[in-house]
Amino acid sequence: MRILMLAINDPAGTAIQFSKAINRHTTHSARLVTLESRYTHSWEKDMHVPDLGPDGMEEVAILMHEADVFHFHMTCDENQPFGHLLPADFIKGKAIVHHHHGHHDFRSNPESFRKKYKALGRRNLLVSTPDLMKLLPKAQWQPNLVPIDEPLFKPMWGRFDDDGPLKVCHSPTRKDLKNTDEFLDVVSTINKRKVHVSVDLIDDVPNTECLARKRRHHVLFDHMQGYYGVSSLEGLSQGVAVIAGLDEWNRARVSEFAKTEDLPWILAHTKKDLTDRLMEFIQDRPACEAAGKKGRAFMEQQWSDKRVIEHLAQFYDSLD
Repeated sequence: MRILMLAINDPAGTAIQFSKAINRHTTHSARLVTLESRYTHSWEKDMHVPDLGPDGMEEVAILMHEADVFHFHMTCDENQPFGHLLPADFIKGKAIVHHHHGHHDFRSNPESFRKKYKALGRRNLLVSTPDLMKLLPKAQWQPNLVPIDEPLFKPMWGRFDDDGPLKVCHSPTRKDLKNTDEFLDVVSTINKRKVHVSVDLIDDVPNTECLARKRRHHVLFDHMQGYYGVSSLEGLSQGVAVIAGLDEWNRARVSEFAKTEDLPWILAHTKKDLTDRLMEFIQDRPACEAAGKKGRAFMEQQWSDKRVIEHLAQFYDSLD
């Protein structure tokens, strides 16, 4: 199949990773067209409309005409213009996929999307994390992926060879949604005990810099919102011990997909939990190293980009 992914902006760089993995690991082919760049993360692009001249837009028109599947990310749909082109003008005869990634418009009013898809007869629905299945019950969960064999996603040598402080990082896209204040409060409390923790708050930098900085650390704090973020997957792939507050629902869904109940996330649901987990790693550095190795093995065996994209390929094969 020829799959054209369409997005206003690429959510956490996930769409380009799906597109690359489809082309690398399946018999399908994919392209991605985007409209905007948000934040300064500089995620990799394919066909970014502001960067395209007349020849590039002519190619987008060809892609829209020839695609077998329109795969819309987040709130994008066929009525979203891409330059002078409107996907609705090319939609006849194509399979349509709507893929939600937790955009605040969707989270705040999922009923409007459920009604819209019911009225249009749209049944090919995806969500990026298990918690979103509660908002769109007819959707299938499609896990996000990271390219685990690319250099920036591999563990960095020598991180545990010195006796320096525990190095902890946190890379929130939006601090208000990622428990950043609670994290900084916990670290401040620990440091007042004269047990030094080195913290890197990775904020609003290009994605390649974020990844390079993240893999230098012993621990990554994702958030305590009940689910996991792409940041978790990056850290696990890099062999960093990942702390997050996955709730029972999300752990059960993740276990189903991964085919194991032995998940690598270090759980923390409260500030006390987070304090306890960090103190455990401060006092037992080998346990921290072992947690990172477990995360890397999990990504290699249960969550590789090849395995995850095969899941999406099966979804495409089932499209009506």
